[in-house]
Amino acid sequence: MRIDLRTTLFVAAVALPANVLTAYAVSGVAPDSLASVESFASISDPALRSAAYFTELGKVLTSPRCLNCHPAGDRPRQGDTARLHQPPVERGADGFGLPAMRCPICHQAANFEPGRVPGNPIWHLAPREMAWEGKTVGEICAQIKDPARNGNRSLASLVEHIGEDHLVGWAWAPGAGRKPAPGTQQQAGELVEAWVTSGAMCPKP
Repeated sequence: MRIDLRTTLFVAAVALPANVLTAYAVSGVAPDSLASVESFASISDPALRSAAYFTELGKVLTSPRCLNCHPAGDRPRQGDTARLHQPPVERGADGFGLPAMRCPICHQAANFEPGRVPGNPIWHLAPREMAWEGKTVGEICAQIKDPARNGNRSLASLVEHIGEDHLVGWAWAPGAGRKPAPGTQQQAGELVEAWVTSGAMCPKP
């Protein structure tokens, strides 16, 4: 009898306690890589395959490049160790910082390599309702499907947001001293598209 190792790994992953399951990779590829959509074809159960796409995408969503700007509180985190931002800044009413310490004061249109300061023209924190820090991949999945907690986005618009948005794309070009998000933005976009078109099923919380 042939054993589908990919399905076995995925079922084992979703059975883990919520405090253990974060970004369990079902694909067998390295943690800093993303599996192709085609590589999940051997998972015969459509619901399991859909959830597996998101679990793989979870390697990106739970990386420091994403979590640092989706904090549980009002202070961003930084670096690969997700330390609290220094100097001490806060979210502010619009996510761009307090009046006296706006994000664009330090974060310019592009990375400033001499000072190792990341940059993007619209550098800011994700809204408070989009906090992912401390959550499992399953919890993030349920949250990202909810317009009240995902920036009022439809599932279709999530594909464009993750796969094409230039601020999201910074995660794969973060500059010296910071580890990029796993894989590429194109691969992440393909995974979220496959997840949406396959029913947007979530791993167990």
